[in-house]
Amino acid sequence: MSTAATHLAGDRLPPFEQVVELHGPVLLRYCAAQVGSDRAEDCLQETLLSALRGYARVREVGAIRSWLFSIAANKAVDLHRGDGRLAPPVDDLAPLGASEEPTYRDDALWAQVRELPEKQRQAVTLRYLGDLTHSEIAEVMETSQEAARRSVFEGLERLRREVTA
Repeated sequence: MSTAATHLAGDRLPPFEQVVELHGPVLLRYCAAQVGSDRAEDCLQETLLSALRGYARVREVGAIRSWLFSIAANKAVDLHRGDGRLAPPVDDLAPLGASEEPTYRDDALWAQVRELPEKQRQAVTLRYLGDLTHSEIAEVMETSQEAARRSVFEGLERLRREVTA
C-alpha cells in the first residue's frame, strides 16, 4: 500500500479537501507532463471539478488515487483533442502572464514525453510522475497490467532512442 493510501485508510470517505491536499501536487505534475505547464492548472482544475461531482459515488477509499488519475488522464485527452479546434494565438500575451515560475518541472525531457503516442505518454507519466504501479496504471488506462507495462517500456525505449540520436 502506498503512503498516500495509508493516509486515507478506513472505510469512510475522507473530506474531499483532504484528498485534494494529499493528491493535488502529484496530479498537477502529471497534468503538466501530459498537456504542458501552460495548461496544467486548467487540466487539474477540470479534473478536480469532475472528481468533486462524482466523489460521493466512490466505493473504495483505496481506489481514490487511481480514480483521480483516470479522471486526469481523460481531461488531458480532452485538451489534446480540443487543440485541433482552437485558433492559433495572434498576439504576444506574455506580459499579461504571471511572473512566478511554476512549482512543477517542465524541461526538455518532459516536452519529449508529451510527443510520445498517447498510450505511451500516459503510461510513462503515470509511472514516473504519478508514482503508480503497473496495476494502478492498468486501472487508469482501462487495460491489462501487461499492456500497461508494455506501454511504459515502449515509451521509455522510444525516449532513449530520441535522446541518444
